[in-house]
Amino acid sequence: MLKDYLNKENLHHAHLIEGNKVEILSELFSFLKEINVEISGNPDFHNLSYDVFKKLDADQLKRNFSEKVFSIDKKAKKVFVISANNFLHEAQNSLLKIFEEPNPNTHFFLIAPDLSVFLPTVLSRFYVISTKGEMIDELKEADKFIKMNLSARLEYIKDLVKGKDDEEESEDVEVVVESPRAKALKFLSALEKTLSKSDLKNKVQVVDQIFKVREYLRQPGSSTKILMESVAIVL
Repeated sequence: MLKDYLNKENLHHAHLIEGNKVEILSELFSFLKEINVEISGNPDFHNLSYDVFKKLDADQLKRNFSEKVFSIDKKAKKVFVISANNFLHEAQNSLLKIFEEPNPNTHFFLIAPDLSVFLPTVLSRFYVISTKGEMIDELKEADKFIKMNLSARLEYIKDLVKGKDDEEESEDVEVVVESPRAKALKFLSALEKTLSKSDLKNKVQVVDQIFKVREYLRQPGSSTKILMESVAIVL
């Protein structure tokens, strides 16, 4: 449970949360309501969702960060929730200063499917939380995927990546949809873990392809469907 890691009385200024975006946001919004942070119609609450968080996005975030709190309540919190499948290194470096010198009552929650995208210098400034469980359902699906023929695997990929890769902020912040890219990254982790325990003859080649695909999935404009199909073909 995410709430087990969050202190209502002494909330850290910068949180980095690894795991399923949909599940995390649901719990996080519930927690924020408990500490009297309105998540709808509140100019001091920012819910930002990206496929890839770029330098341009970081520059805009810094401008928002520098603005004064709208509320006249001295105890009011300014909250930034930023979720992305990838945070480019130049964007991370651009944000270092605001995490080093936080404003009073300003709190950041960065959400990503995998902590490996972050620079050590960035990680050191965050209270890091991993909500990744054993991925029981995903591991079962990965095992089935390995045993499918190519045609079935390609059909599975087609269903897995339905939707739009580029995520946008919804008018209703409580409506959260997991992007195809996020689902693909999560599935690759389960597939890699399943392959490590299999006796598949070409598993080294498949794991190598998964590594390459994961890196390309973190690049702006890459095709989730084509990349995931390449894993199906190599397998």
